[in-house]
Amino acid sequence: MLYRKSLQIQSVLFNNDQQRIIRSINSIVRAVDFAINKELFTKITLRYGDGSPSPLFSEQEIEELNKLHGEYVQIQYQFFGKNLGSARGHNKLAEDSDSDFIMIINPDILLAPDTILQLAEPYIKSNQKIGIVEARQLPIEHPKHYDTKTGETSWASTACVLIPRPAFEKVEGFDADTFFLYCDDVDFSWRLRLEGYKIIYQPSAVVFHDKTLSNDAAWKTSDAENYYSAEAGLLMAYKWSRPDILEQIINYFEKSDISYYRDALKEFNRRKKEGRLPKQLDTDHKVSEFTNNNYGKMRFSL
Repeated sequence: MLYRKSLQIQSVLFNNDQQRIIRSINSIVRAVDFAINKELFTKITLRYGDGSPSPLFSEQEIEELNKLHGEYVQIQYQFFGKNLGSARGHNKLAEDSDSDFIMIINPDILLAPDTILQLAEPYIKSNQKIGIVEARQLPIEHPKHYDTKTGETSWASTACVLIPRPAFEKVEGFDADTFFLYCDDVDFSWRLRLEGYKIIYQPSAVVFHDKTLSNDAAWKTSDAENYYSAEAGLLMAYKWSRPDILEQIINYFEKSDISYYRDALKEFNRRKKEGRLPKQLDTDHKVSEFTNNNYGKMRFSL
């Protein structure tokens, strides 16, 4: 039963707009107030880890935010001094806390007043071994399939999720040695499933996730996002014991004239030569799902 527990909400920053972060904080405070009034949590900390070249917040600015919101949540800020990436950044933030639950959010996420309550609901109402509950992103909902009766899904996007600390620690957090930016959440979810945990999608837990679209409404990605997505594709196929898919990706990248595909393949081969590829898992394919260039079935395409 989930009542009167401690919660750490955490987010990794990198060159984010300060005003958007503050807007997110305002929404978090409203959701925190709602959750505390429902006696779900008694102690809630909001923790930021900043991998930007220079600090996005000064000590004075954090003090002012705590003066404004300290009745509801304690805001902590750590400047990493270097870009640790998403996986290592979240591991660092989680390691420095002893909260019962960890809530991971993107820094530009806006919570509805009942988002935390809705994320907690599966832990309250179910006796299942749940490892992670994922919120529904708007206006662009994640297209992956989920069971509409149970909420079970292949993996959870960590744009906004609620995780019990014992589950996080059971799989030793994110695989930061393998994944810098992309697919750390897919890999994390699948390792939870290998340990018998359920991955739950909770569409009633709504968040607004600001996405950048092109003029023709296509998903707009940066060069860094393209590179790390390509690199993660190679590493996922290797780690999750799919040599057939790995061969397909390698052949495609070798023939491509796109620079980030070639660069990703060079990095993969470098890791292979240096013996730095991850331990292979799920050789009998009980958990991993590689379907039509996705990590699971999709309800619709973007």
